[in-house]
Amino acid sequence: MTDNPRQNPAAEGFARSVPSTGTAQSGRIPTTDDDLDFLPTEQIPTYSASDSATSVPHPTEELRTADSFDRDLAATLAASTAPPAVVAPTAPPKTPRGTLDLGLLVLRVAVGAVALAHGLQKLLGIWGGPGLDGFESFLVDAGFQQAAILAYAGAIGEVAAGVLLIVGLFTPFAAAGLLAVLINAWCVQQAADPGLQWFAPDGPELELLLAAVLVAIALTGPGRISVEGRRRWATRPHIGSFVVLLLGVAGGVCLWIFLNGANPLA
Repeated sequence: MTDNPRQNPAAEGFARSVPSTGTAQSGRIPTTDDDLDFLPTEQIPTYSASDSATSVPHPTEELRTADSFDRDLAATLAASTAPPAVVAPTAPPKTPRGTLDLGLLVLRVAVGAVALAHGLQKLLGIWGGPGLDGFESFLVDAGFQQAAILAYAGAIGEVAAGVLLIVGLFTPFAAAGLLAVLINAWCVQQAADPGLQWFAPDGPELELLLAAVLVAIALTGPGRISVEGRRRWATRPHIGSFVVLLLGVAGGVCLWIFLNGANPLA
C-alpha cells in the first residue's frame, strides 16, 4: 500500500466523487475541520439571554408562586372548615305600656294593705283585732285541727304576703298564699251559715272580690313599678305564674280538707 493517492484506486475514486471545493480541487483527502466545511451540518438552534429570561421561569419565581398557591389553598380550607359565627340575638323592642304599670301598682298596694292590716290584727291584736290567742280560739271553734300552728302561720303569712304585694317582690307566691287563706275564710263563713249567700257581712262578697284581684295580679305580674320590675315575669308572666297560682288553690283546698273536713255547702 502506498500513500500516494494516485497509486490508490479507492482514494482516486473518492477524489473524483468529491465536489471541486477546497482541498477537493487539490486532490487531497479531507482530514481536518476546514477540509469538512463543504459537508452539510445539522443546524442547532441558539438561544439568546433575552429569550431564556422570558421563556424559562426563574427557580425563585417558581418557589414564590408555589408558596402563594399553598397560602391561598390553606386560607380557603380554613375558611371552609371554620365554625359559623354566632350572632347574638337582638333584644325585642320595648312596647309602650301606658298607664298599665301604674294601675297594677294601685291594685297591689290596695290588696297588700288589706292583707297587712288583717295580719297585724291577728298577730298583734291592734285595730280591734283578736290577737294570736283570739285567732287560735276562732280556729278551734271553726273545727280546725292544729289550731295553734295555724294561728301563727296564718297571721305571719298574711303580714308577709301583704308586704310582698306592696313592694312587688315574689308577687305570684304572695298572691297564691293569700288566695289559700281566702279559700279557707270563705269555707268557714259558708259552713257557719249554709246555703248560697252573697252579700256581706254574711256572704262571701268581700272574699270573692279579693280573690279575683289576687288572681289578676298573679296572671298579669306586678308591673315595672316594683322591686322585681326588671324581671320578665313582672311584665310578661308565663306558665310559671299560672302554675304557682294553681298550687295556691290546691294548698287552700287541701288545708281545708285535711285539717277541717267539713262540707261548706251542706
